Amino acid sequence: MAATQLTASPVTVSARSLASLEGLRASSAKFGTLKPGTFKQSQFRSFVVRAASVVAPKYTSIKPLGDRVLVKIKEAEEKTMGGILLPSTAQSKPQGGEVVAVGEGRTIGKNKIDITVPTGAQIIYSKYAGTEVEFNDEKHLILKEDDIVGLLETEDIKDLKPLNDRVFIKVAEAEEKTAGGLLLTETTKEKPSIGTVIAVGPGTLDEEGKVQPLSISTGSTVLYSKYAGNDFKGKDGSNYIALRASDVMAILS
Repeated sequence: MAATQLTASPVTVSARSLASLEGLRASSAKFGTLKPGTFKQSQFRSFVVRAASVVAPKYTSIKPLGDRVLVKIKEAEEKTMGGILLPSTAQSKPQGGEVVAVGEGRTIGKNKIDITVPTGAQIIYSKYAGTEVEFNDEKHLILKEDDIVGLLETEDIKDLKPLNDRVFIKVAEAEEKTAGGLLLTETTKEKPSIGTVIAVGPGTLDEEGKVQPLSISTGSTVLYSKYAGNDFKGKDGSNYIALRASDVMAILS
């Protein structure tokens, strides 16, 4: 198939086509000029825009339903640990915030299960969870309680208290040499999938809504799925990962 040269000038996409709920104020997003490039026609179909839903000022509160919570998103870090200012493009997307409202909970079997996370709690949530909402000119996220990875009562991720069936692991150091003794560079070091469990959640809920403790205990050295979970770096430079207990494949001894 022949390739087609496409050059796009600035495009403005209205968020009216994205927001269909009453009370959402339309905003717009602009794309910069694309550099000339070569695209196959089958690959250049349309732009997909994902923007935060903007709640109009006439609404003064948001009440989550069911097992959902409303989280005020923590601002992105503007500096590195060494004090270097980061451009907006280099700032990592926050995965934490403060719970500002909670739903009424959910029903499992005949039992009503309340949300265990209180308002005011500082939490860490899954990277791609929830729906972003702009409310009172601040970014919020509406997500399910099960998408909350854990509670964080300090500024250091190593103190994370995992929730539900989550396991918090300190990742083992990557191998510095090959089996033959060759030194590995940072780019060639294989991502470790072994670590030490430093905290576990209370467990999963069974069909009657009762908590079933996890079979994994703190202090265990485990092998986990390489591409699972959420990665974090502690203030001491150590790497950590939070994942579900089902992503732990084996206990090593």
